[in-house]
Amino acid sequence: MTEKKRRQFGLWDSPITASSLAAGRRLDGVAWDTDGETVVWLEGRSGHGVLVSQSSLGDAACDLTSDLSVRAKVGYGGGDSTVADGHVYFAAHLNGQLYRQRLSEGAARPVTSSFGSACSPAVSPDGASIAYVHNDGVGNDRIAVVDSEGKHWPQVLVSGHDFFMQPRWSPDGRRLCWIAWDHPNMPWDGTTLYVADVLDGSSLLPRLGEARAIAGGSDIAIFQPEFIDDRRIAFISDETGSGRIAEYDLETSERRWLTPDGIEHGLPAWRFGMRTYVVIGDGRTLVAARNVQGFQSLWQIDLDTLNAEPIQATEDYTEITDIAAAPARRRFAFIGSRTDCPPRVVQHDLETGTSRVLARAAAETIPAAALSKCEPISWKTNNAETVHGLFFPPAGQGVEGIGKPPLIAMIHGGPTSQVRAGWKPDAQFFATRGYAVLYVNYRGSTGYGRNYMLKLRGNWGICDVEDAISGKEALVAEGRIDPHRTVIMGGSAGGFTVLHALSQHPQSFTAGVSLYGVADQFHLAAQTHKFESRYLDTMLGPLPEAASVYRERSPVYHADRITRPLAIFQGEIDRVVPQAQSDAIVEALKRTGSPHIYHVYKDEGHGWRKRETIEHFYHAVEEFLKTHVLYT
Repeated sequence: MTEKKRRQFGLWDSPITASSLAAGRRLDGVAWDTDGETVVWLEGRSGHGVLVSQSSLGDAACDLTSDLSVRAKVGYGGGDSTVADGHVYFAAHLNGQLYRQRLSEGAARPVTSSFGSACSPAVSPDGASIAYVHNDGVGNDRIAVVDSEGKHWPQVLVSGHDFFMQPRWSPDGRRLCWIAWDHPNMPWDGTTLYVADVLDGSSLLPRLGEARAIAGGSDIAIFQPEFIDDRRIAFISDETGSGRIAEYDLETSERRWLTPDGIEHGLPAWRFGMRTYVVIGDGRTLVAARNVQGFQSLWQIDLDTLNAEPIQATEDYTEITDIAAAPARRRFAFIGSRTDCPPRVVQHDLETGTSRVLARAAAETIPAAALSKCEPISWKTNNAETVHGLFFPPAGQGVEGIGKPPLIAMIHGGPTSQVRAGWKPDAQFFATRGYAVLYVNYRGSTGYGRNYMLKLRGNWGICDVEDAISGKEALVAEGRIDPHRTVIMGGSAGGFTVLHALSQHPQSFTAGVSLYGVADQFHLAAQTHKFESRYLDTMLGPLPEAASVYRERSPVYHADRITRPLAIFQGEIDRVVPQAQSDAIVEALKRTGSPHIYHVYKDEGHGWRKRETIEHFYHAVEEFLKTHVLYT
């Protein structure tokens, strides 16, 4: 056996480079054409969205779009495209319009005007109409409809609520369902599922009859409605405490739970087009992703008996998104990853039990043995409440660490969200260099039941900070990390936690890394985009009554207490957390002389998309940590 080299933790030679991470592609938006043979997905390539198609018959994958970048602009995006009858319909990032393009040949043609922005196109079963979510650019959202060839001016189908998502046609085209909600709710707080008849008539475009609410409410979150057949709708509801799949009969008004309580199938609807289950083409089977402690798995549910069993051929994947069913036969596709495998587009056949990889987000040349294996962990706060997280220990082949590893405590954004056990490039980049990485799914995160999520209401800046610190302390107590070399790192809401922790508990971490972090809650409430403009009503309290809370939880007012080294990264065109927030923190650090670095990336928004940005970011963070954590 080869003797292992002894190296300081954090300075190990890693097979993962900044350039290799920057070269990876983002996979999204899996969909099937109505022929049941062609799968289409979206690839993000250095800020440019490209649709790709692949036939199940064995043809090579083919790029469909080149000049137009495919990316919807409503809210945080998503719901970028769909496929029907040999055509792909997509939202162009350039102007927010919907376009139509043949899968076989030809250029894209617009089917809507450049008025506002569109997303979530859903083609009617007869192929004549497209229902979609539309934002008019001045604060009004609605569900609109246009003919699939774009010959007529679009018409409003549904309006009157602040937000809409997930329009779905019944298989016979005689009904449409959708989800709507109003301020100050976010979609995980409370939404309502509506259905209406599609009226017969002589109008050029469909019209709807009176809408009726069939599920949800102000304190029940409904997610992802799907027609099982012409009379039954499936959906996810957290009414009993976890995101369960239910079925509603439109003719009898009877509801039936399809999954047991305590098993999570839902997600917080930050983006359009999110799917965690599908109705298989035979109408008698569901395929659904279960979430247990951040690890997902695919299960097959018989709708007659409600018998559920895991799909063994897919059990290697521990994070699953974008499940899409073929319109015929018992096949589906999804995007799957695991902690030692980047995302893939995978096609699976329930009849044969075989899977086929259609696309890979990145090269898979690094052996799994050289990568970190994630483990779910839990710990207690000072008041004995349970907190959850995912831990990535250092990973290296042929190397032995000296002493104990430094820790990077990763704080997710949202703040209503969850880190799941899929491919995490941040974790692998640092773990393969000898860092321990803890993703803190603090109280208020999703995936652990509604009650756990609700713990952050009024407590943003308290639970997340306390749980990051107590997670670090739990690992210190177990002897798994070096107590004198700890880092807190996060983006957006996670960046706020970084700033707030270092200002309220200046000695809690050795250093911090903030990506476009919220620094001024007043500014956030006044300037952020419509989707989150009332989010703080529940996280902190409504203004002006909660003004003192906003000031207390705004790091910009306490930045003079930050003494630990801090790295700040910001996108120049970020409209969620504008650059002014990071600028204000940096000015305060300059006044106090606190050690810091600051990078603003041109033409980047709320997150990095460009290859050169991603590569520079990883290099900059690595050098910052060497200087202020490893070499101290």
